[in-house]
Amino acid sequence: MKYTVSIEIALPRERVVQLLADSAHLPKWLRGLVLHEPLSGVHGQVGTESRVVLQTGQQKMEGTETITRREPANLHGIPRDSVVHFDREIVAEGMWNAARDRVTEAGPEATLWVQENEFRFSSVPMRLVGLVMRSAFRKQSQQHMQDFKAFAEQGADVRDTKG
Repeated sequence: MKYTVSIEIALPRERVVQLLADSAHLPKWLRGLVLHEPLSGVHGQVGTESRVVLQTGQQKMEGTETITRREPANLHGIPRDSVVHFDREIVAEGMWNAARDRVTEAGPEATLWVQENEFRFSSVPMRLVGLVMRSAFRKQSQQHMQDFKAFAEQGADVRDTKG
């Protein structure tokens, strides 16, 4: 299963990528995050493996995230025409996910964040979940982006809301 979601954020690109890269901010915008802890490496750096636990309602997902790409490595003074890439893979029971984020300037005070997701399911039950819940996966990815936008632009924290 593959899909792409995107959002425009009313902040300069450099500020957006610095907020995205700072693990201290994850609980503020990543709805359902229970735990995100590095097992090896430094958060956000290529090769870092982290244990990730997300909960949506009664459904809990635990997996291992590996950062596979971060370009440029230094998120300060990024040339205007450069695309910032954050790529990661998450492996959980019966599932593999690759998320490829591209962050570009949409204007002097605007940023476009595009995320391509690819899911592969290794068990029959998970394949059925993928088929039946395809729109839910896309909707959840878009919700994460909307939550990030609200956090980045207005300081909103998902932990202060219900739902």
